[in-house]
Amino acid sequence: MKLISVGDCVCDCYLDDGIYYPGGQAVNIAVDARRSGAEASEFIGIFGNDDAARHIESSLMEEGVSTGRCRRAIGATAMPGVRIIDGDRVFFRGKRDTVAHLLRMRISQEDLDRIARFDVCHATNEAGIDDELARIHGVTSLSYDFSTEYERSMLERLCSTVDIAFFSGASLREEECEELARTAEGFGCTVVIVTRGAEGSICLAKDGMHHQGIVSCDAIDAMGAGDSFAAAFLVLYFETHDVDRALAFAAERAALTCTYHGAFGHPHPCN
Repeated sequence: MKLISVGDCVCDCYLDDGIYYPGGQAVNIAVDARRSGAEASEFIGIFGNDDAARHIESSLMEEGVSTGRCRRAIGATAMPGVRIIDGDRVFFRGKRDTVAHLLRMRISQEDLDRIARFDVCHATNEAGIDDELARIHGVTSLSYDFSTEYERSMLERLCSTVDIAFFSGASLREEECEELARTAEGFGCTVVIVTRGAEGSICLAKDGMHHQGIVSCDAIDAMGAGDSFAAAFLVLYFETHDVDRALAFAAERAALTCTYHGAFGHPHPCN
């Protein structure tokens, strides 16, 4: 199974520790897919030209993730602040004049030629490429993380180009999560997953609604757990097309991520 992700790269700065970790949904997905057994994994995004960007790129190389189609720009890497308070992540806004805030990526024909070599392309609501999704969907399967974007108009606009949709539904009741999944399916998605934090997850597929509980662990940091879940699901689903096995594997990988700091480790001192 081969996965390519397109989108954001940031560094999460743990303010109380004076350490930052590479992150961003698309970066995390690429790394987690490789760790979950993907034969090949690649990331396409925009790197800045500072130490943080160089750290992200070197971390991706160490993890076996290719970056050959990445852009490089003059500018700073986005670095949101993070504190762990009572076991939960609390984010603090970082500088806004960064590559992630100032630039948007356009998908070229060369990008599409590269993307077509992979079984699935994963994009996110942070990628800034919603207008390009139909072109990507024309060359390979597409998964998309809507996060907490539930607006019906957005679902109607995008779901026809998305095969597998992920939503974060920790703030929703179970019946609301199921209704959200049915709405996304009605607009064109084949598989819809809604993660529910400590309540596990649901998945709507052609054979009906599936439920998955969490895997217990000694959690210290939930950063990136949702991305680990999504990446692991994609890897096993595209290998087996068995929804229940993919959900169980995803829950295991998400639990593992909760046992270390950062989305996938690689700490670096903050400047």
